[in-house]
Parts: sequence; C-alpha cells; structure tokens
Amino acid sequence: MFASVIESLHKATEANLYFQQEMYKKFVSLWPGVPVPGASTEEAKKQQKKWAAFVSDVLKRQEEYIGVQFKAGLQNIEKAFQLGDAKDVEELRAKTRELWQQCFGSLKEAYEGQIHDYQKAVGKWFELVTKDGA
Repeated sequence: MFASVIESLHKATEANLYFQQEMYKKFVSLWPGVPVPGASTEEAKKQQKKWAAFVSDVLKRQEEYIGVQFKAGLQNIEKAFQLGDAKDVEELRAKTRELWQQCFGSLKEAYEGQIHDYQKAVGKWFELVTKDGA
C-alpha cells in the first residue's frame, strides 16, 4: 500500500520538476528574442535589472514551495512510522486513511499554490515584455 503511495508521490514530484524546468526554459528562451527598437544602453540595463528581479522573485518562491513540501513530506514519513502503534486493525485503517488524506491534501495545496504563482509570473512576464518591448 505504501509502495503505491510513494510511487505516486515520486511520479507527481517528477512531473512537477519537469513542468518547472519547461517553464524556466520558456521564460529564458523567450527573453532574448524580444525586439527592443531604439533601446539605448541605459534602457537595456534597466530591462536587464527588471528581468533579473523577476527571475529572482520566481526562484525564491519556488525555493519556499520546495521547503514547505519537504517539511510536509518529513512529517508524513514520521506519521507513517507511527502506524505500527495501532492497537487493532480498525485503528490502523483509520490512521492510514487519515495519513493518506493528509499526504494528498498537502500535495494538492502545494500544486494549486504553484499553479497560481505560475499564472501570476506569466502575467508579470507578459507585462514586462509588452511594456518594455513597446
């Protein structure tokens, strides 16, 4: 039972990592191709600073998400080891169900937060590109 839960968590983590890598590849690949007609050196430096601040902010938020997910994972592993303290089968079933719900609840919450952040980041990125590129 735990093997399938761990395998599902592993697949979800791999998918999340792949998604993040693809998003960063898109962000980075799209920036150099943005034409900036008549941009002076000062304007280019200003845009580079805005872009650096944007990327830095996105990476800091991702670091926070990873920290929260890691902490939740450790707590769930500790709770999984406490399942052996169950006195009977019914208590074991109840604790297992509670742990399962907490694991997937925290995963769902984390992914929803990340998706919301990605939406905000894409909006901010689009704003930077269209305002500065115009």
